[in-house]
Amino acid sequence: MSREPDLPIACDLDAASLAARRAGLLADLLVRATSHEDLPDGCRVVFDPSSATLDLIARTIDAERQCCRFLRFHLTVEPNLGAFVLDLTGPAGTHEFLTALLADPVKSPPA
Repeated sequence: MSREPDLPIACDLDAASLAARRAGLLADLLVRATSHEDLPDGCRVVFDPSSATLDLIARTIDAERQCCRFLRFHLTVEPNLGAFVLDLTGPAGTHEFLTALLADPVKSPPA
């Protein structure tokens, strides 16, 4: 894998768009999570397997990769119709950013 450029840990959405994303797409996804685990460089979210959840994960990844360009998304689909495991990671500071962003979808993340 080639070295990624250093990207700022920031979301490109304006405040209104970010609030809508947090209250809509992110909230819809997070209520489906069965567990959440902190990683040194991000977080891991686990979901029960369903086609609807997989579709929502894919839509969320597509939306977030466009505004939070520093994030790395790693989705594992466990065998035998097992859980979906989504790791969101990035450079130093990503863990703190995600903790604030995902803690409560109706609150604002740090600037």
